[in-house]
Amino acid sequence: QVQLVESGGGSVQAGGSLTLSCTPSWYTFRENYSGWFRQAPGKEREGVAVINSREQTTYTRSVKGRFTISRDINKNVMYLQMNNLKLEDAGMYYCAAGGTFWGSRIDPSALEYWGQGTQVSVST
Repeated sequence: QVQLVESGGGSVQAGGSLTLSCTPSWYTFRENYSGWFRQAPGKEREGVAVINSREQTTYTRSVKGRFTISRDINKNVMYLQMNNLKLEDAGMYYCAAGGTFWGSRIDPSALEYWGQGTQVSVST
């Protein structure tokens, strides 16, 4: 069965950087739709960034210019580079993956598989 494993979370000071990784089992990122979501305590899950089957990326407005989603097709790993982290970026970050999807929006309904999450903490 497909499994997604996130890594790279941790505690950083505001303004710092982290890079999250997502490594799948029995799944390939090539030409498929995948992305990162997050959830802070007491808040709803939020889509952060996605890559579609055309390798087009879409970001939620609050992270544009600070976060970069990418995937290494050869290594079959997806990344989320997070720079200039803010207090409001803290939360559990989840990797998600699905099948073919050509849209440019963040669409959780198109993502079939979800990881267990990795925690990101940001302090002053």
